[in-house]
Amino acid sequence: MSSERQLDVLRAIVQDFVRSREPVGSRNLVERHNLGVSPATIRNDMAALEDSGYIAQPHTSAGRIPTDKGYRLFVDQISVMKPLSAAERRAITELLEGAVDLDDALERTVRLLAQLTQQVAVVQYPSLRRSTLRHVELVPTGQRRLMVVIITDNGRVEQRTVESLTDLDPTFVAELRARLNAAGAGRQAARLPRVLGDLAEVFGPEDRPLVDAVTNAVVEEVSQETEERIVMAGTANLARADLDFTRTIGPVLEALEEQVVLLRLLSEMAEEDGERPLSVRIGHETHHANLAETSVIASGYGGEGPDAIAQIGIVGPTRMDYPTTMASVRAVARYLTRLLSG
Repeated sequence: MSSERQLDVLRAIVQDFVRSREPVGSRNLVERHNLGVSPATIRNDMAALEDSGYIAQPHTSAGRIPTDKGYRLFVDQISVMKPLSAAERRAITELLEGAVDLDDALERTVRLLAQLTQQVAVVQYPSLRRSTLRHVELVPTGQRRLMVVIITDNGRVEQRTVESLTDLDPTFVAELRARLNAAGAGRQAARLPRVLGDLAEVFGPEDRPLVDAVTNAVVEEVSQETEERIVMAGTANLARADLDFTRTIGPVLEALEEQVVLLRLLSEMAEEDGERPLSVRIGHETHHANLAETSVIASGYGGEGPDAIAQIGIVGPTRMDYPTTMASVRAVARYLTRLLSG
């Protein structure tokens, strides 16, 4: 970008194109924006922007539209995001605070974000492998059957049932519960095999098989790979944006249906932009052919930067209101973090 004025022209083109969906001409820029220069100067700036790959002319004698490169520069220059209105903040608080568990919270969150942004909202489930053990509860469900309830810091609740070779002794169950939580509570999942591995040695030989079964259940549950999944809402919003896709919305829907595609993309964004509060991938930056005409905006939740436990974000056409959408994603991520930490 050779001048601040050309950046102003690019901003104006992006804003007008997002609002009107029509290619933007120099006359429109003169009429709608106080750029402080002559129409001839604006035409020269537009020619320079086009030569640099920031804007393109979709049709002969038509106006210009932003390219992926142009959107990228526009997004990188956003320093202040539009704050949510009082009504929007109140709606977020009221909706999320009514959640009864993690599943309900995530379902409410994606519906809310889809409504706020009018895009497709996605939220990644917290991985047990990146979580911390909060509590283990042991609940006898029969004379020789014990239900192991595992609760993590991000609100996940999992359970396993183990069988005892002998009748359960309430005193033994209480002691095992206390020792499990003393050793494991507050520990990250990756450290549990080590801190729980020797727990059976403090019990008598007749109790060790059950202790091993319980500790193995805890370790296996928090170490499993199969829990990686996402929740999605707002796919109907793509119908509204159908005209933004040259190949129709079919390829985008196919990509959204393949959860592994979004999971991989969200994980890549979290790793590459770990210190940033927001990650934005525009068009071909998604590195997936079916998402080449979309943008993905994501933010970690449950912690800041590399301490985030998972990602939440939106998928929509590259022609979107980036400042407002980015503000909504960031705000909802913060509210969800606050809810889970409470």
